[in-house]
Amino acid sequence: MARALADEEFDVLVVGGGVTGLGVAVDAVSRGLRVALVERDDFASGTSSKSSKLIHGGLRYLQQGDVRLVYEALHERQRLYRNAPHLVRVLPFMIPILSKDGVVSKKIARALGSALWMYDVTGGWRIGRFHRRARRNKALSYMPTMNAGRLASAYVYYDAEADDAGLCLALARTAAELGAVVINRTSYLGDRRVELDGRSFDVRARVIVDATGVWNRQVPTRPAKGVHLTVPWEKVRNSIAVVIPVPKDRRSLFVVPWGPRPDGTFSHTYVGTTDTGYEGPLDDPQCTRDDIEYVLRALNASVTTGVTVDDVTGTWAGLRPLVIGDDSTSGRTADLSRRHLVTTGDDGTITITGGKLTTYRRMAQDTVDVVVERLGHRARCRTKRLRLYGHDGRRERAVAELVRLDPSLGAPLIDGLPYRRADVVHAARHEMACSVDDVLSRRTRALLVDRDGAQNAAADVARIMASILGWDHDREIAEVARFVEICEHERTAAGLREDELHA
Repeated sequence: MARALADEEFDVLVVGGGVTGLGVAVDAVSRGLRVALVERDDFASGTSSKSSKLIHGGLRYLQQGDVRLVYEALHERQRLYRNAPHLVRVLPFMIPILSKDGVVSKKIARALGSALWMYDVTGGWRIGRFHRRARRNKALSYMPTMNAGRLASAYVYYDAEADDAGLCLALARTAAELGAVVINRTSYLGDRRVELDGRSFDVRARVIVDATGVWNRQVPTRPAKGVHLTVPWEKVRNSIAVVIPVPKDRRSLFVVPWGPRPDGTFSHTYVGTTDTGYEGPLDDPQCTRDDIEYVLRALNASVTTGVTVDDVTGTWAGLRPLVIGDDSTSGRTADLSRRHLVTTGDDGTITITGGKLTTYRRMAQDTVDVVVERLGHRARCRTKRLRLYGHDGRRERAVAELVRLDPSLGAPLIDGLPYRRADVVHAARHEMACSVDDVLSRRTRALLVDRDGAQNAAADVARIMASILGWDHDREIAEVARFVEICEHERTAAGLREDELHA
């Protein structure tokens, strides 16, 4: 691919390998354009692997009056559910109605019910389910760790979830199969010049699309940090997602079960997201001790199990590129719109920013509409019904074949998690994984779920990758050291002392 990037001519060069840039690449190449995409690090290594992993309309946006955004997002939710059934699953959400001392009380239960009816009518019904009221005992069965004395009843409504990094990888492979040149570890230097493996060269492209999100240089954005943390499922025992209030705040958090087991239980639960202004380094947002304590205060106000910092097995933090517009007078990033914006700069660069994970396809469509108009190329968008790579189960069959040929590859990579050594082989051979971090953070989600387990697996991952990618011993050792450094950096940012790590 590197040779093609240097030698061929392109209609479009997309800069940024997150969900937006990859969506642009898929849309453009499916319309018959010659497309290249470059990503400085790994696909989805920024915001797009650190979301809430929800494919949803956003009930709170409806409550804020942004009906158009919710309508659009719910349409996109249904399209993604149809086009990527291997990645997207329906997820029930419960909103508890508290009898006292709660943000949601009996007094406003009727108003909440009206909002959920509006959510269904706006497009929620497309997933095949309508919201319903759940009696107290039924609500407790969904999360038995709730304080039964405060619970009156609950509402249950339906949205969806997806592995965000997995979605990005599916888009990358879809674009490549359609003929795009898609390459990671390649920096864009500006003025159509890129750097790869220590050498720089020009890319002959008629149009540049900047899809770098908070890193873009053209559209003013306000980064908002979203933080999540993971705990063992047994500390919460929720069978569906639950919306919990943040005490003494106007925000709420999602409590989402993760890692389904055959017996109907889960391995972990994650909680988030925060939504706060961010002014630190864009390349290194971290979950701090204050972030963890904020989330745990909200969780412990809703459950009776006393979840502590010692129970946290993983964290992640990402930056949303919120477009600064007429609604930016509020001091809260939660009040800024999640709509997207496509602009053309003085140098002709087309920039797409803002938006949210669920609406990436529509964002890409609007961007490529501008591209084809610039090029004088007549072609309608084809992605509304375009199936994404893996929808036919081919990845699962490929991994199963690896295990058939070498049964040792069927061994678990990390006890208690669904990843096998064969997943490492497949990632290195077919999914453009270039580092141990690529595998443990994004090709699997081990780092997010179980940081200690991921760190312990790093040496095994490095050995497998070395045999496939031809690393020498020094490179193998350096890869392990680099991943250990990533884990330690997260612990330090979270304020975890060494004596807390192995208590």
